[in-house]
Amino acid sequence: MAGFDAEPADFLEFANACSGRLFRTAWLLCGDWHLAEDLVQTTLGKLYRAWKRVSRADSPEAYARTVLTRTYLSHRRRLSSTEQPYADLPEGSGPEDDQALRLTLLKSLAELPPKDRAVLVLRYWEDLSVEQTARQMGVSEGAVRSRSMRALEKLRSVLGSESGWLSAA
Repeated sequence: MAGFDAEPADFLEFANACSGRLFRTAWLLCGDWHLAEDLVQTTLGKLYRAWKRVSRADSPEAYARTVLTRTYLSHRRRLSSTEQPYADLPEGSGPEDDQALRLTLLKSLAELPPKDRAVLVLRYWEDLSVEQTARQMGVSEGAVRSRSMRALEKLRSVLGSESGWLSAA
């Protein structure tokens, strides 16, 4: 097509390599399989438009996670009152006890406000530092620490005394 350059091979390689991890993060953030796919596609579209700058970044994958997180938070702000995320999580595999705990944790995580959820996913699921999380969310490190503490406390109250493993976070 006239006016469009062929897709750079390094962008395709990058997209293929990290789209699975981006999808996992997106799904953890929103809890909706289809919305997670949309968020990843939107993120990859934004990255493609700025690929020359993104490819020169120290960590294009961290850049992509930042774009994904901000796209999710922006989507949540725009979410109309008629749209609701799915309450049911997709079925998984694994031991039944772990599955029940995982589903309870994910359900509790879904009940948190979007920024609290994003902080917990980035800090404890993606294992990012406070500094990295703050940079990706566009907030201060103090905001990440206080939001993490409040969000973990909310999770502890929802999960009850059986969540002794949560106190290690």
